[in-house]
Parts: sequence; C-alpha cells; structure tokens
Amino acid sequence: MWVCSALSGARTPAQLRRVLLLASRRCGPAAASFSASAEPSRVRALVYGHHGDPAKVVELKNLELPAVGGSDVHVKMLAAPINPSDINMIQGNYGLLPKLPAVGGNEGVGQVVAVGSSVTGVKPGDWVIPANAGLGTWRTEAVFSEEALVGVPKDIPLPSAATLGVNPCTAYRMLVDFEQLQPGDCVIQNASNSGVGQAVIQIAAALGLRTINVVRDRPDIQKLTERLRNLGADHVITEEELRKHEMKNFLKDVPQPRLALNCVGGKSSTELLRHLAPGGTMVTYGGMAKQPVIASVGLLIFKDLKLRGFWLSQWKKDHSPDQFKELILTLCDLIRRGQLTAPACSQVPLQDYQRALEASTQPFVSSKQILTM
Repeated sequence: MWVCSALSGARTPAQLRRVLLLASRRCGPAAASFSASAEPSRVRALVYGHHGDPAKVVELKNLELPAVGGSDVHVKMLAAPINPSDINMIQGNYGLLPKLPAVGGNEGVGQVVAVGSSVTGVKPGDWVIPANAGLGTWRTEAVFSEEALVGVPKDIPLPSAATLGVNPCTAYRMLVDFEQLQPGDCVIQNASNSGVGQAVIQIAAALGLRTINVVRDRPDIQKLTERLRNLGADHVITEEELRKHEMKNFLKDVPQPRLALNCVGGKSSTELLRHLAPGGTMVTYGGMAKQPVIASVGLLIFKDLKLRGFWLSQWKKDHSPDQFKELILTLCDLIRRGQLTAPACSQVPLQDYQRALEASTQPFVSSKQILTM
C-alpha cells in the first residue's frame, strides 16, 4: 500500500522521483509521487517525511500523478477530516504506520475522474471513500487501485460522506457486536462529544437504546449539553458528577448500563466500570488520557465484568470487503432518514492546513476539522 523500501537506496532527487513513481504503481494506494520539479503542480498533498509533531513535520508539497493503469481509479478528493488517528499516525504511535514519506489522512471522500479498462465497480462521477486506513487522503488528486476504494451514494451531504468511514463505523460496530442490547437498554460512554461519541448517541437513539454521556467540564458545558441532547442524548453528565455519591440515586431511575464505551482511560474508565451492570462489557477504543485502564479485582470477580478492545482496522481484516460495504450502506440509510448527521465540523481549505492541525489538537474543541480541496 505504501512507498517501498527502495527509498533507502535513492541518493539524488531524480532517483527519488523514479523510485516513488515505481512505488505508486507497484505498492498500491500511495499512487502519487513527490515531484522534484520546481514548477508548481496542480496536484497538492500534505506530506510528512518523518514522525513527530504534525505542526512541524507536515508540509504542503507538489505531487506527480502517474498514468491510470487497468485496475486504477483517478480520484479528485473533495474533503478529508483530521481524526485523532491521523495525528497519532504522524506522531508515530499508532497501530498502523505507513512507509515514509507518506501523505497524511485516513478518511475522506473523492469523486472519480477516470477509470482503468478493467475497473467495474465505479465509474466517472461516482463518490468514493477509502476501504482501509493508510490511503493518504490529504491531497487534491490521486490514482488509487480499485480495491482501495468503496463507492458511496451521492445523495448524502458531503460532510457526512467525508466522515463516514471511521467514526460512525466504529460506533455502530461497538453498539452491535459486544452485547445483545434490546430497545430500552442503556449504554454509558465517555468522550461523548467526540466524533465517535456523537455517532454513538445518534445510532443508539435509532436503535431504541438510551445513553448516559460523560464529558469533561468546561465553560460552555450548558451549550455542549444542549447540542448533545439535540442529537438524541438521554443524559449528559460531567466526569466530576459521575464520581459523586449522588450518582447512585440518579442511576436508580435509568436501566443500569450493560455496555460502556471508553475512549479516555485512567480514572474515567474506572468510573464507567463502577456503573456497569453485572456481567456488562466495557469496550476501549481510545486512550485520550494516555493512562492505563485500571479495573478493581472486586468488580471483575463479583460483577463478572468483561474488558474488550476495538479497532476498526482489525475488524476490517477479520471481515470481508462486502461486509464493510454493507456497513457503509446501513449508515447511509440512517443518514437519509435524518438519524445520523456529520459531527460538528469546520471546513478549512487545504492550504490552511496548519490552522486546521492546530485546532484539531486543542482541548475542549468539539468541532472536527475537515480539509476541503
């Protein structure tokens, strides 16, 4: 999928250019090569050559677009978000790391410009999203292999299409795969204002599930609470409120959660466990606090709680491409019915990427940064 290890043997700009062009044809989705020409190209991309602080290592560079082969698809990117996993990948602390240099971005939506002679799944004019992480979506155009793409309907809003392939998929699978929940059952989650958290609220409501949504306290907590309630949240509480003794009385009025979704770790995840029903499951899919999940022996023994993890990339490895396509179509149906909207977002032109990267790493920012091409 990524630029081959032959890069290590390139010593001059011309050699680097040839290696990257060959890599784009042999190694899959990283199909555009870096231009050694001083002339500006119409194809631009956000590139990083080594791991580190995204604000320091990501650069806007010219790309060279290779010819479209028989199984290739020429795509004009329309919009691509900045997700926490994108930041982690650039920093070098993610479970999947591309060969360097690499184009940033694991998610986004593009429009097909042209297809190779053996391409049958998509046609010019169609919208497509990445089939897997590591495609490099922060660019204006690219040539990808057909198998690296999934077609999506064009009758959904552009922000929804651009943010469809990661957060909503994660939310849906966690709600469906770990506990056999029935309408009226309850789910508790932290980081409820995140992209996944907002998707959990909406998908749970569509499934008839109730949600207890935990967020960090902040100056505009009332505004955030109202926004999450408008998405379908049944209860919105702060981390501090969750730790109070009075929370036991509050939980008497709602079904005890059988499923907890943890994106934080540390004390926050410990509190989620304390409020789980006996036999319940906590699924960890992130670690924003950069602290371990600590479960007391008593909770594990006397409540028989289960600790699980979820990573969408692993789910895709364990399931067929058709199953992922089916998941995407299910989510598109929810979008059409008005039951699933894109997270609150700010659209930023590609050339203003530094502003978008900075905003995406600030605390208490509930707006996802979406790069527009």
